[in-house]
Amino acid sequence: MTAAPLLLVGAGGLAREALAAIAAVNAVAPRWSVLGLLDDNDSRHGELVDGVPVLGPSAAVADHPDARVLICTASTRNQASRRQIAARLDLPAERYATVVHPWASVAPGGEIGAGSLLLAFVAVTAPQVIGSHVVVMPHVTITHDDAIADHVTFAARVALAGGVSVGEAAYLGSGALVREGLSIGAGALIGMGAVVLSDVPPFEVWAGTPARRLRALDQTTPGQTSTAGEAISRG
Repeated sequence: MTAAPLLLVGAGGLAREALAAIAAVNAVAPRWSVLGLLDDNDSRHGELVDGVPVLGPSAAVADHPDARVLICTASTRNQASRRQIAARLDLPAERYATVVHPWASVAPGGEIGAGSLLLAFVAVTAPQVIGSHVVVMPHVTITHDDAIADHVTFAARVALAGGVSVGEAAYLGSGALVREGLSIGAGALIGMGAVVLSDVPPFEVWAGTPARRLRALDQTTPGQTSTAGEAISRG
């Protein structure tokens, strides 16, 4: 099997985690050949990230028409960063890579969307449809009948009970727990360690045990109003 060329958009911490996951995938069977990273922070161009060069800005995707692409940004300051970048790149779904760490446990029969990244020790316990450009960090548990929209971010050790729906570009902080049958609205931000016992409306910040509303978010740009380029440099 010939390894497919791959570009990562973003050169921050999530890109490093993605590189580690890709190395683990390739250790099982050669799947990806990482050409480099793309980042809109000019000062990073020419750097090496874990031995992989930062080739240029995200627009340089156009210079590699045969390469697959994985957007590696995640920020509570702009949880819609991947959506914004994908909209700007305007690539067809088949250009995006889906990377699942071999130590993730994913029930057979489900579907993981284009451009999604599942890191080590994730557990998807029943067949699910997980959206596109979803990031699932280590030790996250997604259970039966959950519904995960596009561009969602799960930080480490989030656990969803059954029948939970998570709206587009929501961000669930590390260790958040969500009771069965609830809805997390699009663009919502759930704080670290929160215990969610009621539905969370779209574009709101909730935190605490039990979780409660702290404030509303800008509905045009979930999270803070950072630009997509800033999100890439922080990613």
